[in-house]
Amino acid sequence: MKNAVNDGGGAGVWSATGFRPGTKAGAGAGPGAASPSGTPGGADGDIWSGCWVAERLGVELVGDEGLGELLGLALRRNPKRAHLLVSHVLGKHIPQSPAVVHGYGFALGLRVRDLLGEDEARRAVVLGYAETATGLGHSVADGVGLAPYLHSTRRPVDGVARAGGFEESHSHATSHLLLPENPGLLAGDGPLVLVDDEFSTGNTVLNTIRDLHERYPRDRYVIVALVDMRSAADLGRLDDFAREIGARVDLVTAASGTVRLPEGVLEKGQALVARYESEAEASAASTGSASGVSDSAGPDGQTAPEAQGAPATPARRVELGWPAGIPDGGRHGFTPEHRVGLEGALPAMAARIADALPSDARRVLVLGFEELMYAPLRLGVALEKLTDAEVRYSTTTRSPVLAVDDPGYAIRTRLVFPAHDNPADGPGERYAYNVAGAGFDAVVAVVDSTADTPELHAPDGLLARLSAHTPSVLLAVVPSYAPARPSTVSPAQSPTERPFMLPEPLRGPEFSSYAPDEVGWLLQDLSDTKLEAPTEEREEAIQSGGAHYAESLPVEYQPSEAYQELFHNALAVSATRIAQAVGVVTETVLAERSPRPVLVSLARAGTPVGVLMRRWAQHRHGLDLPHYAVSIVRGRGIDANALRWLAAHHDPADIVFVDGWTGKGAITRELAQAVEEFEASDGITGFDPEIAVLADPGSCVRTYGTREDFLIPSACLNSTVSGLISRTVLRADLVGEHDYHGAKFYRELAAADVSVAFLDAVSDRFDSVDEAVDAQVKELLSTDRSPTWEGWAAVERISEEYGIHDVNLVKPGVGEATRVLLRRVPWKILARAGAGADLDHVRLLAEQRGVPVEEVAELPYTCVGLIHPKYTRGATGADGKAVTV
Repeated sequence: MKNAVNDGGGAGVWSATGFRPGTKAGAGAGPGAASPSGTPGGADGDIWSGCWVAERLGVELVGDEGLGELLGLALRRNPKRAHLLVSHVLGKHIPQSPAVVHGYGFALGLRVRDLLGEDEARRAVVLGYAETATGLGHSVADGVGLAPYLHSTRRPVDGVARAGGFEESHSHATSHLLLPENPGLLAGDGPLVLVDDEFSTGNTVLNTIRDLHERYPRDRYVIVALVDMRSAADLGRLDDFAREIGARVDLVTAASGTVRLPEGVLEKGQALVARYESEAEASAASTGSASGVSDSAGPDGQTAPEAQGAPATPARRVELGWPAGIPDGGRHGFTPEHRVGLEGALPAMAARIADALPSDARRVLVLGFEELMYAPLRLGVALEKLTDAEVRYSTTTRSPVLAVDDPGYAIRTRLVFPAHDNPADGPGERYAYNVAGAGFDAVVAVVDSTADTPELHAPDGLLARLSAHTPSVLLAVVPSYAPARPSTVSPAQSPTERPFMLPEPLRGPEFSSYAPDEVGWLLQDLSDTKLEAPTEEREEAIQSGGAHYAESLPVEYQPSEAYQELFHNALAVSATRIAQAVGVVTETVLAERSPRPVLVSLARAGTPVGVLMRRWAQHRHGLDLPHYAVSIVRGRGIDANALRWLAAHHDPADIVFVDGWTGKGAITRELAQAVEEFEASDGITGFDPEIAVLADPGSCVRTYGTREDFLIPSACLNSTVSGLISRTVLRADLVGEHDYHGAKFYRELAAADVSVAFLDAVSDRFDSVDEAVDAQVKELLSTDRSPTWEGWAAVERISEEYGIHDVNLVKPGVGEATRVLLRRVPWKILARAGAGADLDHVRLLAEQRGVPVEEVAELPYTCVGLIHPKYTRGATGADGKAVTV
């Protein structure tokens, strides 16, 4: 096990006599450590909030100098452990700035991301512990940024199968359930990041790992906690356990230390709690307060009276406008895509809360509810940015803790109220600490809809208790997330069920013959599905309206020896011209679109071009650009799930869509319309729909390498020049609402694969074209490159002149004409008079298929392929090749 604890300031002992410096190096408190009042050290600034317990029980906190700024001490009503470490920055028991609370978790998450590296972080899952660390774990996941989040829960949910569970031995409520909506969430082999508020004995973490490792073994775990409080006896346990299971275990914390407990501390603590609670009940009886609902106990153990003044006013509801489909937290999983949706909605929700607050409110508490910590925390962060009021955040809890109104004690006051979410373990008391007497002008109580019950609104319920201590109580209800597809089988039985959470990109060599860093495919693997149909049958179905071209695949063309020789000859002749075009389009993107673009190829013709652009950026600038391939289908749009994944992992403004060439510009228009529809449906903006292409003979885009219509050898072949990947598939029975579009990996064609050979042949010419690229880019950047759409006009004219009357059957340019011959039923090829070697492969394919080549004097393209109009199988000659009119 590698210990990854921060090194920081000096160490020492926090005790009843104050802080005594030591010599041991340790961790600093981290950013923004503060007490309830916003000052370090404790509620009254100079007094450590653990002094009261330390003085009476002889407990000492030993460790980093910043440890006492992070932690105070209290006593709890628990037969297993007397003391309670009370965090000043967790937002559970002590109201704290929401930005500080979220900032601590986020900073820890950034360290995890740095520790794992981005590739491993994308494969990770972050797991937080209920109830205290649900918000901390979610904040860590925010810092990691690339991984989904799940927290354990003590609330069973009908219809959601349990994916695991474990015990927390020292807790008052021990059983944790794992209830992910996606049964496969924990079944991967990427790192598991476990987050708790403190790492003390290690029992909880070991129980979790042991349970999950038996089901889903993996090579790496990362433990994250605000504080590492293991005793000397426990320090080696994690190392031993890591060796036992054969996995690496890292530890990331903000501070470290331990608690020195004298002999008999548990019995002394229990007696102290019993004494003070007995005195508090007696005081409550003498003042007429109901026993068991006291607000605080004074330094002498006496109960403070209820707040005096005007009768409590009822809480006012605030309609948040919570975004549809976004979970209220991580109980069933929370993906990076969910995070994007929530981030976009937070400012408007915070504005609704701000509008509902009294105009004179200067001190505001956002109060969460037990496991519901993250949603109110993020609302608090957004509200803090929006208002001049001092905003604090904490949550209610199940944990029974003694309240003592003393500046050297961490829990000054206590509100007691009945549970209001119909808990599975039955009714009982719940608590809100350090709220009474804290001087809040308003409290915003945030609960989920499951907890918006009559008990919440009862005379002894939470809202009434709050109203007795603040002039204004607002109630904001977050809809309890109901999993869209509850699991009816165990994840062990169904590990391959397609989940709601979008999977990571597919990469070679498992999917495609490209190296894994060259491209990630945002597709689902349909390699084992029979999708090919004879070309004639496909054409008849497509033109009759009986099927869409993306619902099946043509039989992969197997190039003859003569045709393969043509490909290699064409590559040798054109590699330098292609290298120059790659350099020009890449340099244009870097100059005009983004200094660190994220290349997103339109599969599959765009994929080799995207890989070459990525190689150019490495060659010329040392940039390691992300590159993905996504599906776009004419008439159906771009894969919206792929856009959601991209938006969750990258800034949409950095996304640059890449294709091989333009024909008449149909895909250019398709992409623009699809992005507009996506922005309207998902509320995610920033994607620029303009495509960057190697060749733009149709004058459809501003970002291109050339506008010449010349032979791009990657257009000569199908999968064998595109990483052995098929054209993409979109069919309702194979691609569900939450699935990527599909494609096949033709592993059986590996012997004929020239994908990497094509890339290497072009990139080997990069050095020789550097100067030419610079000169051409300089000229282009000063030129008006506005699209003229002359290609579209030419296609419309040809469609009418040849009596086709359907622009979709006219495929202009060398690349598109080649596709007609390889994948459709061609009628004829129009070739510009005098066109030379660029059309050698086209002439050979046309001869093989019995298709006439007609030379045309004035043609804006080198050639144009015409698909047979109104095709039926009867249009094919008896020999199966000759096409008749």
